[in-house]
Amino acid sequence: MSYEVVLADKYYLRDLIEEITLEDSLEEIAYRASIQLAVTPDFPGIAPGQPIRISGVPYGSTSMKYLLHPGMVWECTSFNSGTKRMTVTVYDRTIYLAKSEDERLMPAGQTASQRLKLYAKEWGIPVGSVPDTRITLARSMKRSQSIFSMIQGDLKETAEKGGDLYRARMTPEGLSLVKIGGNAEVWELAEVESVAQTRTLEGAVTQVKVLGCQNGDDKLSPVLAVVKGETAKYGTLQKVLQDASVETVAQAQKAAKNLLMGMQETFSVTAPDINTIRAGDKVRLNGMDLIVHYVKHRLGTPGHMELELSTEPKVRRDFCV
Repeated sequence: MSYEVVLADKYYLRDLIEEITLEDSLEEIAYRASIQLAVTPDFPGIAPGQPIRISGVPYGSTSMKYLLHPGMVWECTSFNSGTKRMTVTVYDRTIYLAKSEDERLMPAGQTASQRLKLYAKEWGIPVGSVPDTRITLARSMKRSQSIFSMIQGDLKETAEKGGDLYRARMTPEGLSLVKIGGNAEVWELAEVESVAQTRTLEGAVTQVKVLGCQNGDDKLSPVLAVVKGETAKYGTLQKVLQDASVETVAQAQKAAKNLLMGMQETFSVTAPDINTIRAGDKVRLNGMDLIVHYVKHRLGTPGHMELELSTEPKVRRDFCV
């Protein structure tokens, strides 16, 4: 197997590897690996909390690079059916942001980039490439919730106000912000093994009513905007949006347009593995540019991958819901 797993910076486990899978999703922050190992008499002690990294040769390349680093052992499960084996669950270090909760008041005028750097600093996570998201955010009282939820809230507000879509991602350099669909190398999924296409009106929104803050229990909330989409084609499927960060009619109209979505189209693809594809990357399928919502790599030579794909407008709409 052309992959390497290194435990605690000194134990090279390549000869013990039976299977490695990597999973990434836009709904989560941490990259997850599951490693199945054969347990031999000289097997090193593995325990949760130990540093671990996974390297491999990227598809189309010749030199080995980090695929998951820095990572940590999260869970170990051993079993014996004649031959002893162990399954090790690994996360990159953003798992701390998903599992840790806090409460904080964020002042107005900050950007999502600035806030991300603050979260990372307080949790002792180094910062990598963080582009300027530009959109200034409203004052926000973040009640008890995970740090990841706070990050997602900041990125959601950025998108609602017309900014680009970003996701937080751990890299060997540190916690980074990656523009969704902004990958320089867009892979063409030419040799797929199977494709399932789903088209549905479930979750469709053809009209959005944006409400302002309510003034008193006996009064209706003021209407900031009503924005119509494909009502003539699909009928009126209305969503009501009430968000304290939306303060003006212009902001209300932008936020409403982000929620409009008629027929939704998604694809489930199984294909030979391209081991560097991550959730949030753009790929090309039958001439269509699509965004990876979820990917599972089954590493090997050859390996296989399972992808959940959708259009950029659907990703933006789901981001802003």
